[in-house]
Amino acid sequence: MHRHEPSDDEMFEPSSWEERYAGEAQVWSGRPNPQLVAEASALTPGTALDVGCGEGGDVIWLAQQGWTVTGADFSVNGLARAARHAEQAGVADRTDWWQVDARTFDPAGRSYDLVTTHFLHPPDGGMVEVTRRLAGAVAPGGHLLVVGHAPSELSNQHSESRHRAMFVAEELLPALPEDFEALVVEQRPRTVTRDGLTVEIDDSTLLARRRPAAQQA
Repeated sequence: MHRHEPSDDEMFEPSSWEERYAGEAQVWSGRPNPQLVAEASALTPGTALDVGCGEGGDVIWLAQQGWTVTGADFSVNGLARAARHAEQAGVADRTDWWQVDARTFDPAGRSYDLVTTHFLHPPDGGMVEVTRRLAGAVAPGGHLLVVGHAPSELSNQHSESRHRAMFVAEELLPALPEDFEALVVEQRPRTVTRDGLTVEIDDSTLLARRRPAAQQA
C-alpha cells in the first residue's frame, strides 16, 4: 500500500504525522542515520536527546551504544511506535519519551550531553530558530548535531516552499550561542535509492560543542 505523503502545508503539522504513523506499515528503515553514527561513535556515551525521533531508530542505536536517551517528537503515534521498537530491541530501560514540537521546544531546565536532530525541515528558514532552541538543551561540554537535506537538483523537483525548507550547514551558524564552537560545518554526499533510482544527495551536517563551564568564566 502506498503510504500517505504529507503535502507542503501538512509536512510539519502533527495531524499529518499522526495519520502517517497510525497504520501498521513501518515508515522508516529503523537503521540509524549515517551522520549520527559517524559523529556519535567518537563521543563518550552520556545523556542524549533526539528531537524528531519518529519511530526511534536513532534513539535505539544510541541506547545500544550505552547512552541514556530521550526521544522527542510531536506525534503521539510516532512515540508509541518508538517505545515499542525500543522494547523489542531490549533497550527500554535506557530510553524515555517526550511529546514536543521542535518549533516551540523549551528545555525547561533539562540538559543533555548530546542533542541531535535529523531531517527536520520547518518551512521558511525555520530550522535556524529550531537550532537555537535545541542549543539551549546542550550541557556544558556537550555536543549539538543537526543534519538535514541540502538543496539539490533532486530537491528542485519539489515545490518551492519545500525546496526553501532545505538548508546548508553554514546557514545554521547564526543560531549558535557564543559559548559554542562549530566543529563540523559541511555537506556530506550520500548515495540513496528512491523509487528504484540511485541518486546522490548531500546531508547538511552541523556539529558544535558547548564549552565546558570552566572555560566560560
